[in-house]
Amino acid sequence: MSNESLERAIQDRSSRLPGFYRLPLARRRAAVARWADLSVEELDLWERGLDSSRADALIENVVGTYALPVGVATNFLVNGREVLVPMAVEEPSVVAAASHGALMARRGGGFEAKADAPVMIGQVQVIDLPGDDLDAACARIEAQREAILATAHAQSRSLPALGGGALGMELRRFPETSAGPMLVLHLYYDTRDAMGANAVNTACEAIAGIVESASGGTVLMRILSNLADRRLVRAACRVPAQALARDGIDGAEVARRIVAANALAEVDPYRAATHNKGILNGIDPVIIATGNDWRGVEAGAHAFAARSGSYRSLTEWKVDAETGDLLGSLELPMAIGIVGGGTRSLPLAGLGLKILGVGSAGELAEIVASVGLAQNLSALRALVCEGIQDGHMALHARQLALAAGASAESAARIAEQLVAEGQIRGARALELVMAGAAD
Repeated sequence: MSNESLERAIQDRSSRLPGFYRLPLARRRAAVARWADLSVEELDLWERGLDSSRADALIENVVGTYALPVGVATNFLVNGREVLVPMAVEEPSVVAAASHGALMARRGGGFEAKADAPVMIGQVQVIDLPGDDLDAACARIEAQREAILATAHAQSRSLPALGGGALGMELRRFPETSAGPMLVLHLYYDTRDAMGANAVNTACEAIAGIVESASGGTVLMRILSNLADRRLVRAACRVPAQALARDGIDGAEVARRIVAANALAEVDPYRAATHNKGILNGIDPVIIATGNDWRGVEAGAHAFAARSGSYRSLTEWKVDAETGDLLGSLELPMAIGIVGGGTRSLPLAGLGLKILGVGSAGELAEIVASVGLAQNLSALRALVCEGIQDGHMALHARQLALAAGASAESAARIAEQLVAEGQIRGARALELVMAGAAD
């Protein structure tokens, strides 16, 4: 990438940075700093990371900190906006695959994404109901609906002021469980730009007494659900067939193969598990880089994938019969925020959010879903063409070199030799490191 083209991309705030990965680390860092208008202090966070004293205040029994590489995925155009995407991940090829998928989608106009309102679900479980009469208990609880919602709403001063808070409730009956009949009250709560776990859990605790008294039973658990199916996000893209052509394989044929590969994930949970893991390969690193709860997002994604009773793909791919373009879409729950929790207590999370330039939790969710779709597109294209190992193992060679004891300077050279020899193995990497040490 020439200095002139890099300068132009930064000035235009374009995420299309050809050759960005070839730049030395210092130049990549400087380019992102200028692109996102980062201060010297913010830039220094990438070197300092999380200090032990802050870590000690965040969790229990702290003995140190654990660092992950942070890369930046390029080429993303989401809802017409240029986006650089920070990704915290240890696995080779993830950032490259996301960038490549985004480039293919960019040739069809980028990603269109839309997030639902940030409505979380809180669950209040009731057991030991009088006479095991669920209908009667539900009627008594329904009679207290106004008091329940008012109490839940009053637990936060900030959220109602921003248009959030308790929205409604629903009663779900479970007449036959291994512990006997029970019912669960679902509290629907708008958490605005927060992920909302604490707000929802607090509200559930607050209404427990009213629910217990009205039901005549015993309230047991009061906690949010990570299956946030009232808080879905959808991303879609159009990829021109010619953008898919690979190694002598016509683009239309690649599109057909991608549709067939996705079809297997729609009917076979063994394939769907790996298919969806690939989607989360893109999603999780952005969640981590912004200080959000990747475990909650994963739990919600997998539960949503099984909502039909059979675990299946989170994506859909098809060919436009008129144009021959490949059309992709992704839908999943996305309970994340830009305020509260790790987004504010972790300095690097704030840096990630600044690079993304998001103004709401919904906008962040839309970008995250777009990254997941880009990752899936890139993985499927590789799988149906040359196979997944070709590019992945070339990048994995660097990890092998480092694990064998190579310096950061010599790791690239050793990795190139491993690839050239076709021997991407730890034993061979060690031989090359030892040979270099003997020179």
